Amino acid sequence: MHKGMPVLLVLLTALVLMLAGCGPAATPTPAGGPPTQPPTPKLPEAATVARPQPTSELIGGATAVLGATVEPTPTPRPLPTRPPTATPIPATATQAPAPTATEIPPTATVPAPTGPVEAPMVEIPAGEFLFGSDEQPEASPPQKVNLPAFYMDVYEVTNAQFAAFVAATGYKTTAEQAGEPSWRDYFGQGKEDHPVVKVSWYDAEAYCKWAGKRLPTEQEWEKAARGTDGRRYPWGNDFDPEKLNGMEAGYRRTLPVGSLPAGASPYGVMDMAGNVAEWTADWYQAYPGSTYRDQYMGEKFRITRGGGWFSDKEQVQTFFRNSTAPEAANDDLGFRCAR
Repeated sequence: MHKGMPVLLVLLTALVLMLAGCGPAATPTPAGGPPTQPPTPKLPEAATVARPQPTSELIGGATAVLGATVEPTPTPRPLPTRPPTATPIPATATQAPAPTATEIPPTATVPAPTGPVEAPMVEIPAGEFLFGSDEQPEASPPQKVNLPAFYMDVYEVTNAQFAAFVAATGYKTTAEQAGEPSWRDYFGQGKEDHPVVKVSWYDAEAYCKWAGKRLPTEQEWEKAARGTDGRRYPWGNDFDPEKLNGMEAGYRRTLPVGSLPAGASPYGVMDMAGNVAEWTADWYQAYPGSTYRDQYMGEKFRITRGGGWFSDKEQVQTFFRNSTAPEAANDDLGFRCAR
């Protein structure tokens, strides 16, 4: 062998070892098994994008969630501040002092008054006025009616006044006799000067007789509310929710009588639009000259006028007629007396 061969072999061996060192190092093979591959690197997870949750928007007073509209619970309007005195009564009026309001618990008894409860009244002078309207079939045809003078209560009969009547007579209302909610359920703290409700036509008639008065006729009621110029509302021809306690005003309950003096009639009679509807003496009949007929006409239903705290602007018009069974007793129905 050539003497240079050992050196060449050494160089070749070194070159082979160098080339072998350039590849990935093999993982040692466990005894009795194949070689283990290096673990596959874990890719980063895709980022999670937060999706906005549906939110509620206030739209015109209602809450809209996912396209559904939920009406809000109506919030009753705050009570108005009652003026210290009522609108002055015209010079032709005869006014008696208003009774002192005293709370009477439902189970309490009070001494009988020395006489009927007095209440302010105003004289409605004799003369002609426009009765009825073509705008409501039941109230047509409009016609001129001439009435003699009469007197009308300035205010609706109050809880305190009705309580005095009950205490003096032991009277039981139609609702009480039937075991239903009665005027006593609406006569609580601070409501002595609110109009009495849950009273039937029979209850209203009994009170008026005790007080030496009577229920007004339908024509008397309309003249006291409307005057002689044929107005649509007691205060004029334009509707104004600030002048009455009706649906559009938003009180959603009775107010003390005389709380809104700007809504008085031409004669100074209060609350002839709204607060509570009022019984009249008359049956629901067709007007003279009317061709309109209704299955409820006849001696079945009694006429109510004026509309209550839940009535809309159509139902509180001076000519608008409504009617109900004489034994009915509602939480928006009361009365006033005439003489």
